[in-house]
Amino acid sequence: GCNNFCSYCIVPYVRGRERSRRPEDILREVEGLVAEGYRDITLLGQNVNSYAGGIRFPELLRRINDLPGDFRIRFMTSHPKDCTRELLDAMAGCKKVSKHLHLPVQSGSDRILAEMNRRYTVDHYRELIAYARERMPDLSLTSDIIVGFPGETRGDFEQTLDLVQKTGYTALYTFLYSRRSGTRAEGLPDPVPGEEKSRWFQELLEVQGRIGAEYMERQVGKTFRVLVEGPGRGEGKLTSRNDQNVIVEFPGDPSLAGQFAEVEIVSAHNWALEGRLVPEENR
Repeated sequence: GCNNFCSYCIVPYVRGRERSRRPEDILREVEGLVAEGYRDITLLGQNVNSYAGGIRFPELLRRINDLPGDFRIRFMTSHPKDCTRELLDAMAGCKKVSKHLHLPVQSGSDRILAEMNRRYTVDHYRELIAYARERMPDLSLTSDIIVGFPGETRGDFEQTLDLVQKTGYTALYTFLYSRRSGTRAEGLPDPVPGEEKSRWFQELLEVQGRIGAEYMERQVGKTFRVLVEGPGRGEGKLTSRNDQNVIVEFPGDPSLAGQFAEVEIVSAHNWALEGRLVPEENR
């Protein structure tokens, strides 16, 4: 569920209010999953960092991190209004918590954010990102952006482009605004033609495409601990993910599926990295 009532979103109406599971139940379930051999645990919620199960979300992360076993912890989706320095400190201090933060900004315009009822400003968002990167220099950052919200102008959109260019996201999940019956945004004036919104959308994709490609190229030569997921593209290839939630493919034996491995990156694509397995004796 969700308590936020963003003006474009139908979720609070169809899923109801937020409900938080008891921490002891979550810990027990994680313990069981790890005992069964699971190595990648995701805490999932519409607004996961507003968790209110009797302890704060950063403390829940710390308690899961302290459980025995070799596993990785991920969480999504986070809301910027509930993303705190305490949470970022917990991410930085917990070895098992993935250094990947999905923090949906939706727009780079304060005016549009207010119309969306997002309850934060661009400056606040930038401050969060700056602190996160100060604490975790290897952080991978992804986000959601809506293009063409009712009343958005070219000037508003250019502020979004500016935010994207200055933030340097690993990847973006981008959406053209679509009306949802029953939401407040449904009745807002929307004078910009769809064809113009589509041009803005394509422009955003091109800008992020360049930024994402540059990020991937910077990973060449680095060595990552990856969790092998299974067969990759092409014969003899395996697919995996690193701590930053980036896909890494490399030649390897299928028996490595479900295990952690060390992989040196040798080349980059826009969507994935290519690597080679580091032999045990060289680690």
